[in-house]
Amino acid sequence: MNGVSHKINRRAALSGIGAGVAWGLSSIHVRAQATPIVMKLGTQTLNDSQHEWMKIFGGLVEAGSNGRIKPELYPSSQLGTAPRMIEGTQFNTIQGFVAPPEFLSGVDGRFEVLGSPGLFKNFEHAQRAIQDPEFNKAFLSLGGDKGLKGIGLFINAPTIFNTRTKIEKLSDFAGRKIRVLAAAVQMEQLRKLKATPVPMPLGDVLPALQQGTIDGVMSVLPVLTAFRYYDAAKYILESDQAMVSVVTVLSKTWYDNLSADLQAVVAEAGRRASVEVFPWAVEFIAKQRKVWTASGGELVQLSAAEHLELNKLLKPVGAEVTAAKPQEAALYALLQKTAEKTA
Repeated sequence: MNGVSHKINRRAALSGIGAGVAWGLSSIHVRAQATPIVMKLGTQTLNDSQHEWMKIFGGLVEAGSNGRIKPELYPSSQLGTAPRMIEGTQFNTIQGFVAPPEFLSGVDGRFEVLGSPGLFKNFEHAQRAIQDPEFNKAFLSLGGDKGLKGIGLFINAPTIFNTRTKIEKLSDFAGRKIRVLAAAVQMEQLRKLKATPVPMPLGDVLPALQQGTIDGVMSVLPVLTAFRYYDAAKYILESDQAMVSVVTVLSKTWYDNLSADLQAVVAEAGRRASVEVFPWAVEFIAKQRKVWTASGGELVQLSAAEHLELNKLLKPVGAEVTAAKPQEAALYALLQKTAEKTA
């Protein structure tokens, strides 16, 4: 009897140990599952449509993943300069970078195609074109062989020129030193206007304007108001010959290591954020025009004849810049076709 009892007690003890081990392993698994996957996103600007896109995207990802992914947003170059953030995204030290695609032209020259002038009638037309499924898919695939995964694309604002002295006609560009992004499409536009293109990092632009090292900058209004450029260069020419877009690229390593369901959440969040941010961007530009003039800045437009001449002069730039590079030429041709289709 005592032997039988001893065997029963031993089995119970072993059963208890087994249950305890199982509970412990289960607890570890639950704790592991509860630890969210961090997603660090960086951009150079603050309180503009790039920053707003990150907020929308981050909220959609966190909600769609039920908290399994934790987005961390770093505006105003908190994660470093654009080249450092691009490199960090490629090597997965950060998970994403949000910026005009021209900043990525060193990774793949095709990123600068969207800045080609003379393609779009207006802001809304440009947004329709880049959300076209065929073009959108082709553009977001860029950088896939360089460690990048595109997940968002939208139109930020029309191109403008901010200058220390007023530009009212095309001949006023002659001899001016104008900051541009380090992209052939932007630099060639300035050359056709007989101005000198000067690529430089965003952080160096305002001091250069203040010191007179450069005469102006080719940019978008929300960036200029955010950093109070009106104190250094009060004149803005609303040329509208091209549109500045924004692309978001993630670390392909990070994205590929997500489960299939989380990949779907991230991809859908990128698509939705790129659509949802657009009305905000339109309204924001209208507000920034008021901010600029209220702060002592002046908005200038070309005459109808001069604007027609500007578009005639600059429209060939996209085809000319991409002509010698078959892959860039093919993407530009697709963009042209898409612009015509969505007009």
